Amino acid sequence: MAGRTVTMHGTPLPVLGDELKKGDKAPDFKLHKLTDGGVGDVTLSDFKGKTLILSVVPSLDTPVCEIQTMRFNEEAAKQPENISVLTVSMDLPFAQGRFREEHKAQKVQFGSDHRDASFARAYGTLIEPLRLEARSIFVVNPEGALDYVQYVPEITDQPDYDAALKAARKEA
Repeated sequence: MAGRTVTMHGTPLPVLGDELKKGDKAPDFKLHKLTDGGVGDVTLSDFKGKTLILSVVPSLDTPVCEIQTMRFNEEAAKQPENISVLTVSMDLPFAQGRFREEHKAQKVQFGSDHRDASFARAYGTLIEPLRLEARSIFVVNPEGALDYVQYVPEITDQPDYDAALKAARKEA
């Protein structure tokens, strides 16, 4: 879909990639994560058979992204074992690891799209001029389809946490 934008403090920014919809097959991805042995991969297939909440943020070092990540960290602790949360950003895996330690964000996982922005292109979240992800939420069901999609129009606004969590728990 050409011509998509989000705003940052009211200023329009172009977003690349097609907008996904509820019911679409979730695109596969290969992100990078910090591991005990260095940097490893994280893919959609790592969550096979689970419900996955993809919490996409522009940068962990901003107030709204911190709030979003910590809210999902808190909520992840309350969810059944079959629901996982993966925070996706362009931050380097080392910055994500630092954030995780400093904020004790142990209930969410982190995936970095810094290398090639392939997640951002596949999920329609690439703000190319800034090389950032547009704030968004995706809930992928165990069969690999999207049960919930939210692209937040103003990236300094928070997403609808309750709607995403209800979709993950299959609540009406």
